Amino acid sequence: MIHPLADCKSNSIGDDTNIWQFCVILPKAIIGSNCNICANVLIENDVIIGNDVTIKSGVQLWDGLIVEDRVCIGPNVTFTNDLIPRSKNANYRLLNTTLEKGCSIGANSTIIAGHIIGQCALIGAGSVVTKDVPAYTVWYGNPAKQKGFITKEGIVLDMDKKDEKGIKYEINI
Repeated sequence: MIHPLADCKSNSIGDDTNIWQFCVILPKAIIGSNCNICANVLIENDVIIGNDVTIKSGVQLWDGLIVEDRVCIGPNVTFTNDLIPRSKNANYRLLNTTLEKGCSIGANSTIIAGHIIGQCALIGAGSVVTKDVPAYTVWYGNPAKQKGFITKEGIVLDMDKKDEKGIKYEINI
């Protein structure tokens, strides 16, 4: 379903994907199946989005972003794709960013270009990610730092891999 108030130029959109009002999707963007792209989202040309992805309102996905399956991007998350932005920059250098399967990015976070957010990782709301984030880890703050681990099922663990009841988990990556 593409809302009639969306400006969707891409023909590469999978089945059962919903694109809501006031979205702008450029012609070369690739979007998988069963995604939910909420209102006021912009997706540039060199963006690949997997299956079962949720993108909340107010997000801009710039060229060079790869979003794998089952990723959740919270409202107003900001991505960059150039470390030294300048108007009319002849030396513009696009840096790719990858969000691996199952990771979640909390509302109002900023992801600096050129990094990988690992599988099932959790980025807390309002965080600024300035480096690669390993799989199954929890990060938050400005700059974001590792504060724990997370299981595939979404159980948050402390730095000793224990849950809130003190039960220790094994994380097999």
